Amino acid sequence: MNKVTVIGAGNVGATVANVLAHRDFIKEIVLVDIKSEMAQGKALDTCQQAPIDYYSTRVIGTDNYEATKDSDIIVITAGLPRKPGMSRDDLISTNAGIVNSVTKSCMAYSKNPIIIVVSNPLDVMTYAAHQVSGLPANRIIGMAGILDTARYRAFLSEALNVSPKDIQAILMGGHGDSMVPLPRYTTVAGIPVTELIDSARLNEIVERTKYGGGELVKLMGTSAWYAPGAAAAQMVEAILKDENRIFPCCVKLSGQYGIDGVFVGVPVKLGRNGVEQILEIPLSPDEKTLLDKSATEVRSTMDVYDNLPKA
Repeated sequence: MNKVTVIGAGNVGATVANVLAHRDFIKEIVLVDIKSEMAQGKALDTCQQAPIDYYSTRVIGTDNYEATKDSDIIVITAGLPRKPGMSRDDLISTNAGIVNSVTKSCMAYSKNPIIIVVSNPLDVMTYAAHQVSGLPANRIIGMAGILDTARYRAFLSEALNVSPKDIQAILMGGHGDSMVPLPRYTTVAGIPVTELIDSARLNEIVERTKYGGGELVKLMGTSAWYAPGAAAAQMVEAILKDENRIFPCCVKLSGQYGIDGVFVGVPVKLGRNGVEQILEIPLSPDEKTLLDKSATEVRSTMDVYDNLPKA
């Protein structure tokens, strides 16, 4: 019997719960939020959708962590968006407090869950959850690469006028403008994308992908939720179904790519134990330089976290 807890009943968390409910393979989803009525309402709405869309998943909303007892997977979406005038360090401090608190609360009721982190700044919040939970690194995974590659594939689909189903891609590095594009690992139905699009147009798409989150904030005045929520749900499904799917995820490296102790996006195999394998793919000197630069930026945010006053 599978049980999944989603922390945070905002747009992203509610989407994670709703998408997973539609997959109809999870017995129970618990949606937790400090705003209990919000969590209850979104859970109730999803339950009332079940007779229409034909799924049997039970969804409950609460502010009580006891309801999360014995969760197989915990998805953490809680956190505040960056506000005007707020520095990166301020955002880290604010959201680290939230992530640390909810992680401790969850661990009080679940012995050995797998934790998927969606909260921003993503890479350092994944590190924070690892530090607080005490879980092995293979059970702490950040969701970023799946979202970034989805944006990249969507833009390519539009540019090439092909189905996004046929596009496969890998992006590495930190979440945001320090991500590392790998166009030579991008294919369309097995055809290298470099055979189908000129380099200038491809570079434009890569740049748009780097700032894809900001584009949506500018349009809507808030962060995206459909694609991030679906991306986290896809990770949950791959793990609980033991599919051994290969996705780019934020994980702790221990010497892979010459990087040690940093949480950064790389291709991994997701299965029953969380990260079953970290894949080391060959990188060109230029790609390796970009990955090292990205890892250095992530390490600096981890240092900010390490230097925060501890409760």
